[in-house]
Amino acid sequence: MGSRKSSSRKNPTDPGPLVPLDLRTTLFELIGDEFPAFEKAMGQDPPTSIRLNAMKPFALEAGSIPWCNTGRYLDTRPAFTFDPLFHTGAYYVQEASSMFLEQAVRASGLLDIDVLALDLCAAPGGKTTHLRSLLSPGSLLVANETDDHRRSALKENIWKWGAKNVVISGSDPRDLVRTPNAFELILVDAPCSGEGMFRKDRFARSQWNPGLVDRCTVVQQSILAQAWRSLAPGGSLIYSTCTWEPQENEAQIRTLIDKGAECMDIPLDQGWGIERSSLFGTIGYRFYPHCTNGEGFFLSMVRKPGELVLREEGSRQNDHEEVRNWLIDPTEQCFTEQENILYGIDAKWRNVTIDLQTAVRKLLPGIPVAQLKGNAWQPHPALALSVLLSPKAFQAMDLERDAAIRYLRGEALSAQGASDVGLVSFQGLRMGWVQGAGNRWNNRWPTTWRIRTQQPLSLIHISEPTRPY
Repeated sequence: MGSRKSSSRKNPTDPGPLVPLDLRTTLFELIGDEFPAFEKAMGQDPPTSIRLNAMKPFALEAGSIPWCNTGRYLDTRPAFTFDPLFHTGAYYVQEASSMFLEQAVRASGLLDIDVLALDLCAAPGGKTTHLRSLLSPGSLLVANETDDHRRSALKENIWKWGAKNVVISGSDPRDLVRTPNAFELILVDAPCSGEGMFRKDRFARSQWNPGLVDRCTVVQQSILAQAWRSLAPGGSLIYSTCTWEPQENEAQIRTLIDKGAECMDIPLDQGWGIERSSLFGTIGYRFYPHCTNGEGFFLSMVRKPGELVLREEGSRQNDHEEVRNWLIDPTEQCFTEQENILYGIDAKWRNVTIDLQTAVRKLLPGIPVAQLKGNAWQPHPALALSVLLSPKAFQAMDLERDAAIRYLRGEALSAQGASDVGLVSFQGLRMGWVQGAGNRWNNRWPTTWRIRTQQPLSLIHISEPTRPY
């Protein structure tokens, strides 16, 4: 596909047609006679889908997403903001097509070994939490996001999900020059023109123009070049976008093939309706709304030549015994203190984390387990939601729905003779901490996480949005 120029300046308040004229030309070339069916599907309501957290099970009757074991279709879009299960990290609201990541990770052959993985463009955390669920529990995942605001949402979603062995960074992809051959698995969910989200995202439609496609292409090339240098020999790189543009998809994979990459095949079920693409001599997977029950999406996976070399384990520590007593497996964790917060990761990754701290920016070296209040360590909000917390460390008080909503709003809870730190839960799933104060429990749910709306509106930011340039 050649470079194109926008013919007119768009009014940003006008989303324009569902399929802009310049995009129609591209789609006619890609799907031909199927375009009328595609256009009809674009005018229909998008499906609502969630991905369940296997670490936090709850009862749910819903339709399954065939390419994701934990993916579910909902009949209607509920008010997620007012569902306490949503806030406990029991599920993530995510677009169904993007859950195809599961099939790529399975095809990589890396499921059964402990790897160092990188989600390079991670916010808001949909694919990050999915990837962390797919990898072995002993793997370490680096979730990177350069934008401070988006990285704040990323932290919230990772901590609520509750998995261990995740570090968060805020590095520019160009910083990866200091981590050559470091990662066995890299996910690049690249900034793109966002065409695949037109049906559900008015903003994406209003911002689109052919010039945006060209600008995204340049950014994607730069990101992939840096990621390729950081991919270990024998490692796998997964590339995805929410656009149909070949120059943002297959053409980018072609640049990796020219550097020696091997395209990897991902097994498909014909009933899924996913198109296997071979443009530019690549292997890619395309999602169209008239063929699959989801939005527009593209994914491809390549392998770097060479053999994987497993690293040695790091050294163990025996410090912070008072905090270790809170953990389900205290001997496995090592701690790093940073700005009065104690972060924990499996001891085997200690040396790797130390190396990462010198290579990348704004690194949070693990899951927060404690924060210093005065002269004493107090359990961190992330610990209440984490698999690291021992069920024997604190007795949880299970709240009814109304009380749980009040807690999520930041309100105090009534109590008799309350003292010290307490833990609250909903339907047996841990939520957060309270501090005893005689006849009440003071609320320790983080201020930035609190429900502020009075109307039953869906929590939009948690969904997997278009990643615009």
